[in-house]
Amino acid sequence: MAFSLNFAPQVAVPVMPTPARGYWSKVLRQLMRDPVAMTAALVVFLIVCAAVFAPWLAPMDPYKGSMIKRLLPIGSEGYMLSRLMYGGRLSLLMGVTPVLAAFGIGTSIGLLAGYVGGRLNMIIMRVLDVFYAFPSVLLAVAISGALGPGMTNSILALTLVFVPQVVRVAESVTTQVRKLDYIEAARMSGASAFSIIRVHVLGNVLGPVFVYATGLLSVSMILAAGLSFLGLGVKPPEPEWGLMLNTLRSAIFRNPWVAALPGLLIFITSIGFNLLADGVRSAMDIRR
Repeated sequence: MAFSLNFAPQVAVPVMPTPARGYWSKVLRQLMRDPVAMTAALVVFLIVCAAVFAPWLAPMDPYKGSMIKRLLPIGSEGYMLSRLMYGGRLSLLMGVTPVLAAFGIGTSIGLLAGYVGGRLNMIIMRVLDVFYAFPSVLLAVAISGALGPGMTNSILALTLVFVPQVVRVAESVTTQVRKLDYIEAARMSGASAFSIIRVHVLGNVLGPVFVYATGLLSVSMILAAGLSFLGLGVKPPEPEWGLMLNTLRSAIFRNPWVAALPGLLIFITSIGFNLLADGVRSAMDIRR
């Protein structure tokens, strides 16, 4: 199973500064007209709400169990529903946190490399190119294995996998934006590099990088669950979808529906994030 993270966001780089409020309102209106994206957003919202409010919604204690009720048919009284709801809390945390961290770190490094250029750009990009020598799955497993099992180490490993991807996008967009006329005009007026980046560059770079980062959410969910499935993520008895899928795999021939439920939730959540990211990408590709 391999994932390719080297896809470029289909978002046009703005050629001149435009009012942010008007642009984002257009993006929101365009997004709300997309039925597929709205359906995906609703599904993701419901899953997030079930995970957040699990302490109030779960009928049983997720840390208890029963060997007798463990493989009862779907709909029977048992602990599976509670563990699935609580498992969503850890699965979403492990899937979303690395992307948010990579978004912040990667955007900062990409802005620096793209705006300064020259030797600094070459050094940063050549160092990050080392990460591209390894498939993302193997790199995540290798880093997580070196750090040791645990949720914190898994989040750190996934963050290290995603940062180079975000840096490449941020550096590419920044390199294009810094050559535009209004950036040159700002330099000629005596504005500092920090002011130019904060006022003129950052707003134009955040959009494409944000679109790319939303696309990483689905991949992050699958990789996080995969690490737990391999024993490199959350440790028992914590409820987490990847770990639950591992513990229930021996029962797949006796009660396949119950054993497949954690995997089904991983699939639905990742597809929801992916379709929502596609909708955001299309909505942001607005002719100005």
